[in-house]
Amino acid sequence: MNLPPWRQIKNRTMTSDKLDQRPSAIREAVQNEYAFATAYFDRLTAISTDPAGGITRDTYGPGEDAAHRIMADIAQECGFDLRVDIAGNTYARWETGPGRKTVVVGSHLDSVPRGGNFDGAAGPLAGLIAMRVLRRLGAEPHVSLCAMGIRAEESVWFQTSYIGSRAALGTLPHDTYDAARRIDTGRTLADHMRASGCDVDALRNGARPLDPAGLAAYIELHIEQAPSLVEDAKPVGICTAIPGNFRYPDARIKGVHGHVGTPRRFRTDAALAAADLAMAMDTLWSKQEAAGNPMAVTFGRFHTDDAYHGLTTVPGLFHFSLDVRAYDAVHLDMVEREFHAIITRIEADRNVSIDLGERKSAPVGKADLAIRTGFATAARDLGIDFMEMGSPASHDAAAFAAAGVPMGMIFVRNENGSHHPNEAMEIDDFLDGSAVLTAYLYDRYCQ
Repeated sequence: MNLPPWRQIKNRTMTSDKLDQRPSAIREAVQNEYAFATAYFDRLTAISTDPAGGITRDTYGPGEDAAHRIMADIAQECGFDLRVDIAGNTYARWETGPGRKTVVVGSHLDSVPRGGNFDGAAGPLAGLIAMRVLRRLGAEPHVSLCAMGIRAEESVWFQTSYIGSRAALGTLPHDTYDAARRIDTGRTLADHMRASGCDVDALRNGARPLDPAGLAAYIELHIEQAPSLVEDAKPVGICTAIPGNFRYPDARIKGVHGHVGTPRRFRTDAALAAADLAMAMDTLWSKQEAAGNPMAVTFGRFHTDDAYHGLTTVPGLFHFSLDVRAYDAVHLDMVEREFHAIITRIEADRNVSIDLGERKSAPVGKADLAIRTGFATAARDLGIDFMEMGSPASHDAAAFAAAGVPMGMIFVRNENGSHHPNEAMEIDDFLDGSAVLTAYLYDRYCQ
């Protein structure tokens, strides 16, 4: 019986020219998924195009719910086992044997308001494509494989990171369900989750839909957030780490409202205090980058109070949000200490008080070295150019890493950045990333 090149590579006595056929077999098979990939993205576009522009798939709302129904339909169309857990996460599973650990390939299906169609959604699709290709080519994984559509990654909606993945892993603090409120509706996370069919009571009582001990690895494919791959003309990036962060979603600077003609010595100007804070943090950022310590500082909200501000009023109240992230826990801790020192100095200099409000944070997520190395080997074998890079953004992969699951990430070139209505990922680049993923899964789990 003549076996195709894919099946022949299991014979350890094969010649090297036979072995060389494996990368081309994988790459060709993944490229043949072009129509499947475009149809998936088109289906998402159809249910989430925002009349105001871009894509909106609201977390634990109609947009995200619809996206998960699409993934469930596609999983069943592909013949994979479908499961939806009590936190609303969707799983397309290829069970290969009892008691085997599972490799999860996934990402989120929600979006920021008026964002793009690829951010997050490319991850579950990459998992589906890898599973389809490996099955079609006759591979026999010695782990189970799973494509996972994750809930509630975009923290803009509930001001909380990794809700869906941490709920599944049992690491989301139980008070989050009642404490977190969606920014547009004011309703609690628990209320929104129940409306989406989730069992909040079971989660509160310690139910853990996804046991980290049963996972061999978590892998996430995602568009890049900044055009680093575009700049270097490479289609694929291999993640080294996901930054940890500390955040203050609702901070305020309190001064005294005054007349526009008030001399400087009498002013307690909240807006100038905010400007001092922003410039001091930017200076800190610049110095740290120059010293070889990558990080990022973002004032997402930065404005005077609309109930009082006006052309002839010295601002006595200022609102801001702050997100600071870095790739090393010790470095991040040092930056936060310096941040508080800056606040103390500004309060004294400007005679204001700064109320930071609730602090939120996420840990640094280090990519597993063996997975990174495997991705690099697969890319070289496939002839796909790549670079290693730190993620500028937070991802569910960090929640898996914090739970003790080995994780890796593949980035795909994207010219306009993410959280942008015109995300510019090319399907050919996406398929290159999916080919690296598929080749890695074969090399690591099918031989």
